[in-house]
Amino acid sequence: MRRLSIAEALREGIAEEMRRDPAVFCLGEDIAVPGGWGGAFTVTLGLETEFPDRMLNTPIAELGFFGAAVGAAVAGMRPIADVQYGDFLFLAMDQIVNNAAKLRYMSGGTIAVPLVMRAPIGATGRGSQHAQSMERYFTGVPGLKVVAVSNAYDAKGVLKSAVRDDNPVLMFEHKLLYGSKGARIEPGAVDATSDVPDGDYTVPLDRAAVRREGAHVTVLAWLLMAHFAAQAAEQLAAEGIDVEVIDVRSLSPIDYETIGASVRKTGRVVIVEEGPRVGGVSAEIAAGLMEHCGESLLAPVVRVASPDVPVPFTPILENAYRPDVPRIVEGVRRVLRP
Repeated sequence: MRRLSIAEALREGIAEEMRRDPAVFCLGEDIAVPGGWGGAFTVTLGLETEFPDRMLNTPIAELGFFGAAVGAAVAGMRPIADVQYGDFLFLAMDQIVNNAAKLRYMSGGTIAVPLVMRAPIGATGRGSQHAQSMERYFTGVPGLKVVAVSNAYDAKGVLKSAVRDDNPVLMFEHKLLYGSKGARIEPGAVDATSDVPDGDYTVPLDRAAVRREGAHVTVLAWLLMAHFAAQAAEQLAAEGIDVEVIDVRSLSPIDYETIGASVRKTGRVVIVEEGPRVGGVSAEIAAGLMEHCGESLLAPVVRVASPDVPVPFTPILENAYRPDVPRIVEGVRRVLRP
């Protein structure tokens, strides 16, 4: 075991998969510039030295290089496509939604698209076009698996599972959780390091993770909000409120088996997401809970989310926009009120 950051764990996972399978390669913007940062957040730093022919820098043309990635996957390769900011996925929507996600179905299962797409998301002082939480736009796309990692152990294990999967997988990573160093250190970063085995392991793409067991309330969250939820749970424990924290982790499909078991135990649910409230992932989970275990709910589901406005640029407004520990605490208190 070693203590790694998410950026380090992803880098190690990518390198191990490229050594294991010569069909694996990476493409993206500035991911292999000698002397550069290794992409926007240091994940691919130095990999061009070991894999000079399999680390491909692309133009800032997401529709083009995502099309190349889809074509390579259909031809039998296993590409890992990297965008500098998740917001740029909008520019590749036709390839992601109409080709990557649909080709297996449209071919009657004869075509596989083993494609991993990595995207950094979250509000970090970069304004409305570089700070969005993108999950909502992809979790409803049939044929696409969507995952979100909140610690280094999961980052490596999920990445390796995604590379080996024969379906397209979209992997969201939060900018404040990377643990990048030097010129790419993020103000306000949260420690997402964890013990990571030295060697091969995988984490399932379709399972949630219970981060803290509790008896009174279930709090569901992912990415940065999973860390804020854990902090809120510790604060509430001092008041005698026992919170179970579940890192949803798999956003499509949603693991209602793990989540449902928790809800049947606690009877109360708070769902926390960084994205806007209307049409968010939390809305889908709330509806799914009613279908899977609605008879166990002792109170209406409470959602803690950002307001339905674009992400503001100034730090003061950004902090007011994004859910935080006090708002999660208040959400838990609200669901417990008689």
